[in-house]
This record gives sequence, C-alpha cells and structure tokens, in this order.
Amino acid sequence: MAKVTEVVSELALPFVEAQGCTLWDVEYVKEAGVWYLRLYIDKPGGVSIDDCEAVSRPVSDALDVHDPIEGSYTFEVSSAGADRVLRKSEHFAAYLGSEAEVRLYRPQAGRKSWVGVLKEYREGNVTLETAEGEKTFEKQDVAQTRLYVRV
Repeated sequence: MAKVTEVVSELALPFVEAQGCTLWDVEYVKEAGVWYLRLYIDKPGGVSIDDCEAVSRPVSDALDVHDPIEGSYTFEVSSAGADRVLRKSEHFAAYLGSEAEVRLYRPQAGRKSWVGVLKEYREGNVTLETAEGEKTFEKQDVAQTRLYVRV
C-alpha cells in the first residue's frame, strides 16, 4: 500500500501545477494529538496567500471525493518557506552551495546543530563546509536538513 504522502502528492500535483506552482513536499504528521496534512508549494518569485488558497480549495475537494485518509485531519497549504526543509535528492541538488543547517539526533562534538555551505548530498549523507572545516553527516544521524536564513 502506498504511503499517504505519495497518494496525496499524486492527487494534488495537477492542481498545484494548474496554479503555476510546484509541489515542494507533502507532510502527514501527528502533533498534540491532531493529524495534519500539509502541502508545501513553491513558485518563482515566491508564494502568496492567494496561491495557497487557489491550491487549497480544489485539492481539499479532491481529497473529499477520493478520501485517501482514514479519520479526521487538518489540511493546510503553505509556502515551502525561505528556511525550507530539504528531504529529497532534488531538493539538495537545487541548493548545493547554499547555507544549510543540519540537525542531528545526537550531539557530535558537543553540538546537535551545524550550519555551513551545502557541499554534497550522497545516499542520504550530507556534507557541509563549516567554520571548522568540511563535515559529513551520515543519514542515520540526521534528523533534519533545512536552508539556513541569517537574520
């Protein structure tokens, strides 16, 4: 059986593309006892609230018709954001040379968070050029990788 996120991705993709957007990611998670289905969209020049609404309405209707998820959930559509999470190999490929933050399950050298320039992504392993030099984090140690935005 296909994962919920894969089924929803296939269902949502035509509606997202019809609005001139790309489907960045689909997330189905439980937070504080509530299930959330989130679509993250992107487009050149950025995503507006109107884009989110224009995608949300037809996808919500399609979800009601096809009913791919048992039980109740909250459905949200939002921008992938400037600090977007990198999950897929194409995400990493698009942002090689950009600043990224790797968050680890367990500390390495006393830290659970590392920031540097994204140098490589291979078989789930992430390599950053950090202030301390080049560092590769193995797939099983990485909790999350996202673009880093300096404030």
